[in-house]
Amino acid sequence: MDRSKLKRWGFLWVIAVGTSVLPISLARAANNLKIRWDIPSIDFATTPFTVSPGGHATAIANDGTSITLTGSGTFSSNSGRPQNVTGGGTWETFAEDGVTVTGSGTYAVTGFVSFVLAPAPNPPAPLINNVCSDCMVHSGLAVLRIAYSGGGNGVLVISCNAPGEGTPESVFEGITVTKDFIDYWDRHNPVPGVDGNRTLITILQ
Repeated sequence: MDRSKLKRWGFLWVIAVGTSVLPISLARAANNLKIRWDIPSIDFATTPFTVSPGGHATAIANDGTSITLTGSGTFSSNSGRPQNVTGGGTWETFAEDGVTVTGSGTYAVTGFVSFVLAPAPNPPAPLINNVCSDCMVHSGLAVLRIAYSGGGNGVLVISCNAPGEGTPESVFEGITVTKDFIDYWDRHNPVPGVDGNRTLITILQ
């Protein structure tokens, strides 16, 4: 891995630092994984970095309008039954200027679509983890059905690329989401050293 890639990982993926990672072969062999997903907040001022609940992530539509979500939840990786999904959060939509609010409310996860583990690296140094103390961080792609307050449905895609070598560059970090007929297909890139637009997928013990 070249130096620029190492630097990018060091800043963008501190959320998984120091958390043990379940070997990919073992994870795939498990009959019924309990998965937690989060849009976390990261405090870069602490040593080590602190990851906590309550972050935000943004996705952008074709015309430059955007949606920002908070949230967390759980699901069972091998089942589409509605009772096996929990969670939700808040949503806020913005005009193309990124400042003018055009709508807001809450959303709830209503169904499981799919989940696939991606190859994951060994974790680097420790962090202060206020999200999940008894779990294993893993790269993966989760797709969930959601319902918006006030009416409307959509699909939430949560993509997590854990730090270090092992996960392909094609696995992005962040979210994409649909709301009725609008597809917010372009995820907002995380900025090194700045909170926001990160995801966390963990396998619960």
